[in-house]
Formats: sequence, structure tokens, C-alpha cells
Amino acid sequence: MFTDLQKWNWIQRVPEKWHSYIYLARLDRPIGVWLLLLPACWSIILASSQLAGVSFKVVALLVFFAVGAVVMRAAGCVINDLWDRNLDSQVERTSVRPLASGDISVSQALVFLGILLSIGFCILILMNGTTILLGLLTIPLIVIYPFMKRITFWPQGVLGLTFNFGALMGWAAVMNSMSLQAFLLYIAACFWTLGYDTIYAHQDKEDDALIGVKSTALKFGEDSKKWVSGFYSAMLVSLALAFALSDVNLLALPGLALVAAHFFWQIGQWDMDDPVSSLAVFKSNRDLGFLILGVILVSGF
Repeated sequence: MFTDLQKWNWIQRVPEKWHSYIYLARLDRPIGVWLLLLPACWSIILASSQLAGVSFKVVALLVFFAVGAVVMRAAGCVINDLWDRNLDSQVERTSVRPLASGDISVSQALVFLGILLSIGFCILILMNGTTILLGLLTIPLIVIYPFMKRITFWPQGVLGLTFNFGALMGWAAVMNSMSLQAFLLYIAACFWTLGYDTIYAHQDKEDDALIGVKSTALKFGEDSKKWVSGFYSAMLVSLALAFALSDVNLLALPGLALVAAHFFWQIGQWDMDDPVSSLAVFKSNRDLGFLILGVILVSGF
């Protein structure tokens, strides 16, 4: 069976009664945490480069955002699985997830969700007013996102809008205000999500078509590589504009060329009809996110 649950050794060292909660929160697969956290890191570091540079405050913000990314990604997974528990049971890759398989009840998942949201709220109220407002604005998007696959072929677009608020919040946490650079980073991250989540969705396209779930993978079909290439190109343009407005140095140019090369490599490596290939190329975006962070660090200071 092709499944997205990974039986990692460290999980086996945790008391068995917690295993299902670990899988429900996707702690066995940190890729989602990285993809949520990295746009916030880009924004925090780029904003700090406009001021005095990296300070204790910036380091503290990175730590808070890292913890928040783990907690809120877990909360989003619980909400997603609550919405999708009946659909997940019909898809090979997701049929063994804790809610779909019955390992965790709905009431247990709701209690767990309450704990996660409480931790996230405690972190959020440590931020300034602008950041708190932005954080609160994400809640409706987090709740409605799992429903989007039932009504539109563009749930990946809604995910992009939801998943990348960290790019706005990171800037606000440093500056206590917004700027065009922050919005350009947000737009870049949204296009990035459209690309990598279309790749991810190709894992389930056959099951999704059978059960009536919509996705950009089904919408684009055999043209998916062209669309993903377009999304990645739009991301590069948005990043370049954000860098230009931030007066980064000329090292940003070879850095962006490396980012473009990584995108080119992804498209070349990706076999749309192989779930293993789709998952591997999707996961490579963590490295891409770190590459962008490195470009910001090198060219911004």
C-alpha cells in the first residue's frame, strides 16, 4: 500500500498511546513545517536587513515563528483530517490516517485541536498588534481550506493564500507595519505553493477523480508541467522585485539564477504519473526554501 505515514525510529521511542497523535499532527513528516516556516524566515531576515541587522529580537522571533509553525501546521492537519476523514478512507495514500482509520475519535481530535490552538494563541499574543491582527485573519482561511477541494479545482490557490501568511506576519513582527516588499514576498510564496502543491496533488489524481475531489493536478492534467513552470516563473519575478525594493546587493543575481536552476531541475526530474516521483520533487522544495533564505542572508547584509 502507498501511504504517507512514515514509521520512523524516533516515533517508536515515544509511548505507543501518543503515536496516533503524532501521525495526526504529521510530526513524522516535517516537510510541511518547513514550507510553512520558510516564507516567514525570508520576511524576518529581509526586514531585519533594512534595520540594524540580525539582533536578539530577530533570533527570538525566528524561534517563536518556528514553534508556531509546528503547532499551527499540526492544527491545520487536524482540521483538514476532520473535514476529510470520510474522503481519506477512500484514498490509498491517506486511508490509514488516524481519523480515517478510526484510531482517533472526532472528540479526541477536537480536544487535541483545542490544545494546539491554545499554544498558538499564546505565541501570537507575544507579538505586536499588526502581527496579531494578521494571525487572527488566517483562522477563517485555515478552517475553510479543506472544504475548497469539494467546490473548486483551485484548492492549491486557497492553500497558498492561507499557508503563506507568515511572509506578511514575519515582516510585521520586525517592522510593526507592512510594505510592498512584504506583499511581494507573500505573492512569491503563493505562486511557489501553487507549483509545489500541484506536484503533490498528482499523487492522488486517480483516487481524487473517482471520489469527486478537485485539484489543480486534475484541472491541468498533461499540461501540469507548463502550469507549474509558469507559477515558478511568477515566483521568481516577485522575488526579484522584492529584492530590488530592498536594495540587496548584486549577489542576489547569481542567487536567483540558482533558484531558477533548482526549479528547472524539479520540472526535469518530475514524472507526473509516478507518486514516488511527485512526493520526492515536492519535498525538494524545502531545499529550495533554504536556498532562498541563503540568498537573502548573503545579499541583504
